[in-house]
Amino acid sequence: MTRKLRMGMVGGGQNAFIGAVHRIAAFMDGKIDLVCGAFSSDPQRAAESGKALFLPQDRVYPDYKTMIEQEAKLPEDVRMDFISIVTPNSVHFGPAKLAMENGFDVVVDKPMTVSVAEAKELEEIVARTGRTLALTHTYSGYPMVKQAKAMVKEGHFGKIRKIVVEYPQGWLTRLTDKEKNGGAEWRSDPAKSGKSLVMGDIGTHAAHLAEYISGLKITDLCADLTSFVDGRNMDDDGSVLLRFTEGAKGVLMASQISAGEENAVRIRIYGEKGGLEWANEDPNNLIVKMLDQPRQLYRTGNAYTAPYTLSSFATHNTRIPSGHPEGLLEAFANIYRNFAETVSAKREGQTPSAESLDFPTVADGVRGMAFIDTVVRSHESQEKWTKFEQ
Repeated sequence: MTRKLRMGMVGGGQNAFIGAVHRIAAFMDGKIDLVCGAFSSDPQRAAESGKALFLPQDRVYPDYKTMIEQEAKLPEDVRMDFISIVTPNSVHFGPAKLAMENGFDVVVDKPMTVSVAEAKELEEIVARTGRTLALTHTYSGYPMVKQAKAMVKEGHFGKIRKIVVEYPQGWLTRLTDKEKNGGAEWRSDPAKSGKSLVMGDIGTHAAHLAEYISGLKITDLCADLTSFVDGRNMDDDGSVLLRFTEGAKGVLMASQISAGEENAVRIRIYGEKGGLEWANEDPNNLIVKMLDQPRQLYRTGNAYTAPYTLSSFATHNTRIPSGHPEGLLEAFANIYRNFAETVSAKREGQTPSAESLDFPTVADGVRGMAFIDTVVRSHESQEKWTKFEQ
């Protein structure tokens, strides 16, 4: 990279948890600066947010359309290079589309849109414009998740047979939607979040993790969705049976009414020769279980020797020596860093490395929307299996 990339942010104003997370992640490796933003639909909040972030008043915009149009008019050495979209789901498509059509790259929170049609349109725009779009499926950014993916790809476990992935939370056990909890309020509004609350918010993370590590694709599923909390008009719990390419079978559970749970993402994958286990609440550990060997523990940041050497994808995404925890912020930062390296390489006429290209893209966004759509269709159907279509 010959210079830092300049970022504009859509959403993420004062008191918005996820906006601060994105900014910390973007700044972590010193490759990105925030130069402008449209932080809120509330003009006063937008202005106060920009002031708190020490941005010039003329680079704090009232809405994303004005920001993109005005930034596009600035000299190339001043205007933003990309936008980061950290808004409710219903405000993902518009800024992503407008940004790419005006020559800007995009980082967007998941799910990418609120419909398969919108997701496919963004995919077409990426293909037509050559822009780069990164989707923040955060859990794919952990070093030991990347190690797990590399080991599966290398055939360490043989042919994959079974995938079990779960994402239980407890934060929506009560009807906080009606208690001025901003995050709960918009997520439980179909107009802002889409067809499914639990699958749009966290189920897509689980589905992406299963496909990312295994290298397989979901082909069919059988889903059951429930709204357990009285007064909530969207689902807050779901169970899904999965069929994958190459004959693998799986189970996915996503729940936001699992009282007492925090963000207990966990995945287990079993092949002919052994299996693996990774959990978000202990992310520096990858447990490997082989049929004819003692249980093995791979740890982030260790310089193991052959045959236990960590993959280049794991080491590329590790910042500090072993024994020092790396967590959510670092995983987020890995997506931003790899995106920045890819965008910079393309701008400089170079080919990005395979490690730099290892982040979720618009194709993952289309898969995510198709997953939500297929789960809802399956839940509403009387048929046992529903074909995964995108």
